[in-house]
Amino acid sequence: MSDIKMPETKAPQHIGTGRRKTAVARVRLASGTGKIVINGRSFENYFPVESQRYTAAQPLVATGLTDKYDAQVTVTGGGPDGQAGAVRHGIARALLTVDANLRPILKAEGFLTRDPRMRERKKYGQPGARKRFQYSKR
Repeated sequence: MSDIKMPETKAPQHIGTGRRKTAVARVRLASGTGKIVINGRSFENYFPVESQRYTAAQPLVATGLTDKYDAQVTVTGGGPDGQAGAVRHGIARALLTVDANLRPILKAEGFLTRDPRMRERKKYGQPGARKRFQYSKR
């Protein structure tokens, strides 16, 4: 019985899933120094545009926990802006599992609400969602 090894206790991870348009982000928060890694790349490398970095990190800034947690993010689908919104939603949900008292702050900023706006589907008999083929009277 003495040869059984107990698994190492890792720092507790807090998980949150965020969605925006067709992008889905799975976020793991662990206590650390504020390092964010997205799909194995650094935060600044993955989101080169400042507005996308700002959007993705908003929940951490609003709660003042920017330098207290490391985030490991896997994001798929959508474009860069949709992915940034999905990361924001995922981080906000993960922060709720860290401390439920953060809910009023995150809720007031609108970070917990999933943005329902989606791309409208293309309809048959027309070239796009709303656009019609050109009408010829004669």
